[in-house]
Amino acid sequence: MKTLMTLNDTQKRDKMLTIGAALLGLALLFVFESTFDRFTMQIFKLCAINVILALSLNLINGFTGLFSLGHAGFMAVGAYTCAILSMSPDQKVSNYLLQPIAPWLANVHLPFLPALIVAGLLAGLIGWFLGVVALRLRDDYLAIATLGFSEIIRVVLTNAQSITNGSLGLKGLPRYTTMWWAWGTAIVITVFLVLLIKSSYGRAFKSIRDNEIAAEAMGIDVFGMKVLSFTISSALAGIAGGLLAHYLTTIDPKQFIFLKTFDILLIVVLGGVGSITGSVVAAVVITISMEALRFLDGPLNLGFMVTNGIPGLRMVFFSALLMIVVIYRQQGLMGTSEFSWDLLSRIGLLPKRGTKSGKEAA
Repeated sequence: MKTLMTLNDTQKRDKMLTIGAALLGLALLFVFESTFDRFTMQIFKLCAINVILALSLNLINGFTGLFSLGHAGFMAVGAYTCAILSMSPDQKVSNYLLQPIAPWLANVHLPFLPALIVAGLLAGLIGWFLGVVALRLRDDYLAIATLGFSEIIRVVLTNAQSITNGSLGLKGLPRYTTMWWAWGTAIVITVFLVLLIKSSYGRAFKSIRDNEIAAEAMGIDVFGMKVLSFTISSALAGIAGGLLAHYLTTIDPKQFIFLKTFDILLIVVLGGVGSITGSVVAAVVITISMEALRFLDGPLNLGFMVTNGIPGLRMVFFSALLMIVVIYRQQGLMGTSEFSWDLLSRIGLLPKRGTKSGKEAA
């Protein structure tokens, strides 16, 4: 009875701390908008978009154990779908100069939220189709198949002139991706994935990752769970693509080459394959670091030598960092661990379970 009361008290404490953390996060958004300049705010919004991308890829690669390299394609589908549906007819006329937009799209004009939802659904539908076709493959073969499919999407976007405006891309998109939209969506998706991973579906995903044969022997629909995981991940990537389109306000097919997938994979590996907390932390840290280290691409005075600027030097730095992580800490920053209030208790920042004001409860 005493143990049960202690457990209930701990659960109440955790709920109160979670609510307090959420309120603090909202307050910080207000502070950031009134304190930082526009460039810094853009970086914070990009952090949120990368959080969504990292979480969506981690669902496939980390929690389900599938090796997919097609994320850039699903981002592109989401970006173009959201952009085309949310553009006004006048904006479409000013963009589609070489060839008029398809008549069935010319007068379509949706608010941002419905357009973003449709973008996610369409990306998820395409992900479902690819999953049904390709998910009987494994390991490197699946990676090659998804990478090839991503390139097919990019080529289609480049040549579908009357729908996507081809290689000219879409310009002058409304800047709908505000700090509230970016981080609000990131928080909702993070909570959704936490609940998903803790559910029976999440346990099925992890059992497939750990031992596919044993999972099938236990009665789990292995193929169906793989397709479900792939579909959800694709839909989330499509939502991130829609946010990215209205963050940049300009998109073209060259932005969604396969190297974009590797950028996301870098975040997942450094944060910890199979850790939601690791993906969130790594996405924020790497996004900010990419901008903070931009000076490496310009002229440098190292004392013993002066360079005129080496474009891409910061990417060399991150590549070396990735090599170090792979060699010395293959599990990444967090491994498969997750943040919990108990973790703060163990390191002394919060009272431990069964204690009161730092002393053992009577």
